[in-house]
Amino acid sequence: DLMAGVDYLIARGVADAERLGIGGWSYGGYMAMWAVTQTPRFRAAVAGAGLSDLTSEFGTEDEPAYDEWFYGLPYETPAGFVKSSPLTYVRAARTPTLILQGEADVIDPIGQSQEFYRALKRYGVPAEFVVYPREGHGPKEEKHRLDILQRVVGWYERYLK
Repeated sequence: DLMAGVDYLIARGVADAERLGIGGWSYGGYMAMWAVTQTPRFRAAVAGAGLSDLTSEFGTEDEPAYDEWFYGLPYETPAGFVKSSPLTYVRAARTPTLILQGEADVIDPIGQSQEFYRALKRYGVPAEFVVYPREGHGPKEEKHRLDILQRVVGWYERYLK
């Protein structure tokens, strides 16, 4: 459980309960999206190439075999897909979230980030959405990598100080 790990770090004085941030890319981006829909404890989040709607992701990604192995087919067993999708719970989100995405990502397609951004904005959650042209699942261009680092640091400085 993600929050059990957070609580462990807080109890040992490694993390500050009043200044928690979360972030990640790919599955880590999915976990950031998930976490902000499950708890208000994070003051800032960064989600890179995350997943927000597992049903739509199944139909648009280039390798759906993992999802099928884990959940089955969304047309036959939709419950697992819905239950595991951050969009299902987005109304509960309050954490300012920076969303980063490669325009040409076929592993976690851009629509996943677009959907999450639109939902956060709909519910009044501070959010920014940055799309990197020509980039796939992992940014390759140096200027994009530098931009990502600067934006992530800036986001955390803005919301965690």
